[in-house]
Amino acid sequence: MRLVIARCSVDYAGRLSAHLPLATRLLLLKADGSVLVHSDSLSYKPLNWMSPPCTVALIQPDVEQTDAGVTQVWKVAQAKTADLLVISIHEILHDSDHELGVDPGLQKDGVEAHLQKLLAEQIELLGDGHRLVRREYMTAIGPVDILATDAAGASVAIEIKRRGDIDGVEQLTRYLELMNRDPHLAPVSGVFAAQEIKPQARTLALDRGIRCVTLDYDAMRGLDDADSRLF
Repeated sequence: MRLVIARCSVDYAGRLSAHLPLATRLLLLKADGSVLVHSDSLSYKPLNWMSPPCTVALIQPDVEQTDAGVTQVWKVAQAKTADLLVISIHEILHDSDHELGVDPGLQKDGVEAHLQKLLAEQIELLGDGHRLVRREYMTAIGPVDILATDAAGASVAIEIKRRGDIDGVEQLTRYLELMNRDPHLAPVSGVFAAQEIKPQARTLALDRGIRCVTLDYDAMRGLDDADSRLF
């Protein structure tokens, strides 16, 4: 991974256009081919990014850019789409490379891992016609618990928690923002699934068009015998 701290401005051109004015930011160039632009705020969410595979070309600034103080320009192109991220560097304050090696991935607690496995096996719990694509679908910012398709064949990203709170909704929101940039997946809808979903998280999810599903862990394991219930 290459870490660059630089005074820069950033322009994104694709299905949407976005501009970040001149400021000091952290640029991450990851081994998987992704490029992320971070600030010293907004927690762990990048201001902008380009998902892999992409190429980074270093070009010389033109006369107008040079007069404005630009010393170099990075053109980050998405290999599968026409999306383009242009980073205009005014000053590099830090530049280093680090070999992180192979990451073992996120280790979920036993219940969440088992819920993921059970829901993948019982994907029809989300509705008739749903089909599993794969578990742990990798994105540039982490793995989505389950990628599925609905009855119409549209992509569905599913985030699973034991107890669903606002952080889980924010996590799924970031995945959806990234995945909906991929023309091979878009449009991608979201499902937030948990044994228990807090009211605030449910409100936020519904406001963002994310469907909430409450999972019955015992029933999914076959331990809940409906015929033996008193009520």
